[in-house]
Amino acid sequence: MISPDALPYFRRWVTAVRPKTLPAALAPVMIGSSLAASSNSFKALPALTALTVALLLQVGVNLANDYFDCIKGFDTPDRVGPLRVTQSGLLSVESVRAAIFIVFALSGLFGLYLTWLAGWPVLIIGIASILSAIAYSGGPHPLASHGLGETLAFLFFGPVAVCGTFYVQVLEIDPTVISASLPTGLLIAAVLVVNNLRDIDTDRKTGKLTLAVRLGRRGTMAETILLIAGAYAIIPVYLLGDNGTGWHFLPYLTLPAAARLIGQIINSKGEAETLNRCLAQTALLSLIFSLLLSIGILMD
Repeated sequence: MISPDALPYFRRWVTAVRPKTLPAALAPVMIGSSLAASSNSFKALPALTALTVALLLQVGVNLANDYFDCIKGFDTPDRVGPLRVTQSGLLSVESVRAAIFIVFALSGLFGLYLTWLAGWPVLIIGIASILSAIAYSGGPHPLASHGLGETLAFLFFGPVAVCGTFYVQVLEIDPTVISASLPTGLLIAAVLVVNNLRDIDTDRKTGKLTLAVRLGRRGTMAETILLIAGAYAIIPVYLLGDNGTGWHFLPYLTLPAAARLIGQIINSKGEAETLNRCLAQTALLSLIFSLLLSIGILMD
């Protein structure tokens, strides 16, 4: 274990929150809000509240993953990923558990405002989001250990978050919104896949049967390529459904970066340092792609 004096107390909590993952919460809210604006229905307060809820849920997922992976024995000294505060001893099990409760409670409070605005569908989405965040790594049958992590990431960072953000402002959903939600869901799922690709060996040793462990290294690389390529392939489908203009192809400006990223992943040979860089680049790609898609929607 690392001595608690190794980091100032505030920095320990910053490490626990994992700030580099927070753009995953920002991307779908950007897209949902840009779609609302393109419908002349953008509302700032609901949009900001949706962003707050998304950020809190992301922080809650990170804390819960840190906590449950420690108490279930999945995090060991052999771990090659970013520092985990519970396993390393930087924060106590009790303090992290309390933080999980506080963060999810706060997300619920903000969610009540959105429920008041948009009704019971938002309440159902909120409850499902919190339960899924806990079930991802907690409970007797963690979903991440049964190969379902990528599915959850796709659903909740794609259709659920984008459509939810749009709905609390417009109070309806149409097929165009659903199709626009798919690319960000695929790219956020790709972030998780790269993370799990890096952790294949240590996860296999501890019995954490992620989809990457089940598919193996080559299968996981193929999955990553399909997810990234799928995000770009959906753009023409969205364009046809919306009868839009070429502005929707703005995300294609990131194609060279995506091609380089795929090459690095293929050539990584499972090397942890390389995959950590690929992980950061995949997260950045998802954010820039979503930003350009949002701009394209607004410019249409």
